[in-house]
Parts: sequence; structure tokens; C-alpha cells
Amino acid sequence: MAILLATFLLACSTVEAQVNERTKKVLADRAKITAEGFWIYNDLPAAFEQARRNGKPILVVLRCLPCEECVKLDDEVVDHDPVIRPLLEQFVCVRVVSTNGLDLSLFQFDTDQSFAVFMLRDEHTIYGRFGTRSHRTDWLGDVSMLGFAEALRGALELHQTWPTEKSALISKIGTPPQYARPELLPSLQQRNEYSSKLNYSGDVVKSCIHCHQIGDAIRDEFRSASEPIPEKILYPYPHPKSIGLILDPTTRGTIREVLKASPAENAGLQNGDQILRMQGQLILSTADIQWVLHNASPQDTAIQVLIEREQTEQTIDLVLPEGWRQNDDISWRVSTWGLRRMASGGMRLDPLSDEDRAALQFDPGPAAMKVKSVGQYGPHAAAKKAGFQVGDIVTEIDGRTDLRSETDLLEYGVTQLKPGDKVTVTVFRDGEKRTLLLPMQK
Repeated sequence: MAILLATFLLACSTVEAQVNERTKKVLADRAKITAEGFWIYNDLPAAFEQARRNGKPILVVLRCLPCEECVKLDDEVVDHDPVIRPLLEQFVCVRVVSTNGLDLSLFQFDTDQSFAVFMLRDEHTIYGRFGTRSHRTDWLGDVSMLGFAEALRGALELHQTWPTEKSALISKIGTPPQYARPELLPSLQQRNEYSSKLNYSGDVVKSCIHCHQIGDAIRDEFRSASEPIPEKILYPYPHPKSIGLILDPTTRGTIREVLKASPAENAGLQNGDQILRMQGQLILSTADIQWVLHNASPQDTAIQVLIEREQTEQTIDLVLPEGWRQNDDISWRVSTWGLRRMASGGMRLDPLSDEDRAALQFDPGPAAMKVKSVGQYGPHAAAKKAGFQVGDIVTEIDGRTDLRSETDLLEYGVTQLKPGDKVTVTVFRDGEKRTLLLPMQK
């Protein structure tokens, strides 16, 4: 009992220290930015009003401060980068550090990002987006300061030629969501600490709605209703890699590599092609390409891609085969934490390596995943309570031997199964075959 009490007190003190550190970070950011006076801080109405007065375009940076990812990029944008700063001075710049009160009809973005940029007009026409990540901590292959500069220049060009491209920019705003602001989402509304503004006079960190909580709340709504989570929500804002494109992060949309046997290669796209438009939408960055892919409907047989190749423009039809979204890697996403609660009882799994398969004399074909970690608390401890252990080799789930990755398991659990279901799982432990029951949860 004494050991348990000591462990509990240590955990509490650790959480308290983390909250205090995050509070300091939020308050320090506010003090620094407001003292410098260049950025409007967390006040979108003031930014739109200023843009109406001076005629400049607006630059909105959504930045989840407690999140460490993309912090270097954020520092360079906020500070005085010699290339970026002269471009920023041509915008009304506003820094938004929480999504409380955010207009979700206008600001639609990948909520697993911790750094997202919008370039738009005062009457809410969006010129473009910037901010891409396909790894939890490493963003260098996805974005760069040179690429950001290119996106800013593109937005400034569109601002000068407005309204020539007005019709092409309409589709950069999507269908209005069911809930206009994050705090209206049911699972967030139930928590009394959230309102339309940060509570700087109280617990500012606790009052903040993080970007990823929006996506979590949307997925929770489907799960609570025992409905399958739609593919578009499960695989949001697909990375261009999902269709076989590796882009140069220093440009607006130049193809650096086309992956073999991919939809991009099948369409005839080539290294060095510059993507000018997709589905008629002007491309300023990889984030714009992700926006087009995100909004591609299941009924679309092809996406029209306008490219420039050897100083000549041509249009290519890019066919999206059934299930193409599943090529995207979602394992880095914060949202995976909630999906593990729902579908794997809090476990993290990795496919068994070829070396481990050979050592354990496993056939190369069927699925085999090693349990990397098992949650210890609350709903994330469901697998632990069911008897799963670190090191277990999972070979069969609900009679399926073709679920070869953690993503496969999570997708199956939240699209084919419902909360309350108990799934038979076959595992190997210490060379012995065992059968366990894995509960599906909300």
C-alpha cells in the first residue's frame, strides 16, 4: 500500500510540474509576442478589421504551443528570418494559440498538425495553406523556410490579381461542418472548462482546446453512436506519398520523386514536374495538395492535375483507386492515441521483423505483430486487464490473419466492430499459443 501511495503521489507531482511548465510556456509566448507588437495575438476579429483598413492580405498561424513538433520552424517565422520577414510585412499577421472560438467553417485543417498557416483575404477567401508533417518530430522532409517563402509570394501574387482567380479559389473553403466552433462539439461541450476564449485569469492551459482535440471529438461522436468512423476522418489530409508523390519542400509543388507502381506513376507524372493546379485549385504548397486529396470524394474516378513540364503546361488525369487513402501512414498522428483506446485496448504494436520471424520460425505470409507497449491506466489499460503483455506476438484477430499492421487493426476495430464487442485474439508468448479476449471501447 505504501509503495502504491508513493507511486501515485509521484505521478501527481509529475503531472503538476508538466502543467506548470506548459502554463509558463503559454504566458511567456504571449508576453514576448505582444511586447514586440508585430503580430496580432490570438485576436482574429482585430486582424480582419485591420486588413479591411489597409488592404493587406491576412496571414494566420495556428500554433499549438505545448506541442514541441515544428518548434524550430515556428521560432524562425515568429522571429526575424531575413527572407521571411520582408514578406510577412506585406501581410496582417495574427498568431492563434488555441482553437477556442475558432470558425471551423473557415479554418478547416489537419488537426494533427501543431503548426498550420492560412493566407486569406479580409472577406474570407483563402489563397492557400501551409504546414505539413508526416512524422511525429521530424518535419524537414515536408516543409522548409524556402517553401514557406514561396507560398507567401504566391499568396501575394493572388492578392494583387484578385478577383481574376476568384472562381478557382472558392473550392479552397469546404462544406460547413456540423459544429461551427470546437467548444460546441458534444464531447468538448460536456467539459465545463472550455469556452470561446482562453482563461488567462485562471488555469489557461486547462481552458485551451488543442487542435488534435477537434479531431478526437469528431471521431468520438461516431464511436459513441456505434457508427463506423468514415475513411475520410480516419485518414485525414492524406500525404502526397499516399498517391506516390515525393515533393520538394523548398518549392510550391515540384515533384522530386515518383514512387514505382503508384497512382502518380500510372498517371504519367514525372520527376521535375511542377504541379500548378489540382482540380482547378491553385497550388501554393504541399498543404494545398493535401486539401485537394482530403476532399476527393469516393465517387471521383480521377483528379485533374495541371503541370508544367519543360516550360509547357499540360493536364494529366490522376486516377485514385479504391482504398488509396489506406496507403497513408497515420501511426505518427496524435489521433492514434484515441484510436488505440477504442480498438486495441491501449496497446501499441509493431509488425514483426523478418529477422524475428526467422528466429521464431514464423511463416513469412500471415500477420504477426509484437506488442510494443501496454497502457497502464483507465481505458488504455483494457488490454492489460485482458491479459496482454509486452512481447506478445499477435497472429490472429477476430479470425483474421491479414491484419498486418497496427493501422490495419485500428481501422478494423473502428469500422467493422462496435463498443462492447469482445474479439478473440491469438498470441504467442514464450513459444506457447494463447487465446485472449480484446474488448472494443468507446
